[in-house]
Amino acid sequence: MKPGKADFVRIGLFLLFSLATVPAYSQRGNVGIDVGQVSDQFAAFSPVTAGLLDVNGELTIKQPSKNGGPAIVAGGEVRVPSDSNDHAREWAFYGGLAFAVHGNWSIGVDGQIRRIYMPVATVGGQIFPRNNMELFQLPLVVKYKFGPAKRAFFEARGEPEFTPHFRTAVSTEVPLPNPGFDHGYTLRGSVGYTFNKWYYVRGSYETRYFKFAPTEGNPNNLYNWKSNVISGGVGLIF
Repeated sequence: MKPGKADFVRIGLFLLFSLATVPAYSQRGNVGIDVGQVSDQFAAFSPVTAGLLDVNGELTIKQPSKNGGPAIVAGGEVRVPSDSNDHAREWAFYGGLAFAVHGNWSIGVDGQIRRIYMPVATVGGQIFPRNNMELFQLPLVVKYKFGPAKRAFFEARGEPEFTPHFRTAVSTEVPLPNPGFDHGYTLRGSVGYTFNKWYYVRGSYETRYFKFAPTEGNPNNLYNWKSNVISGGVGLIF
């Protein structure tokens, strides 16, 4: 069953509740709310834009050991656009390792599961439902803290996209066949500042691209997708 906005709100509230209750067993965590604008372009159609709400958070389940062992982290996010007819909704959960490097730097590798609920395509008044995508991702995350008391920070995140698993969307229309995957990637950069070690502000830019083979499963390249997100938000550190 394809979730509606209410389902995404429940997922977001569950994420917030989990991040608020788990710290009793963890070392450190943060939860943030970002708002911004998403621009999506499918095939050769003109880009369309909408507002975007992103609820996200991360827990440090285990701090780095004194002998240089990595921290163990876990987190997730929920994304809800203001217009789900032309833009994808999605959620993700991840866990991974973060290695401290020379005090100011850290490098992490995550294993992430992401579910993307794709919008339908409308061509010449005819509706073509796209199948939803479920992805296994391996983001590489580089963080740098600088300035007085190391309160300013920069984060770069990037990952190649592997072949998606497709899930048929619930629709009265016949869905498009699963397309052959060519390549894809996601890149995100963020800058921010932490105040009094309790909350932070952050601005981010993300670009994402999926290209699929021009087969019968991808007529007129309807699955080919380029997305750009500009957002800013605040977060609580606990």
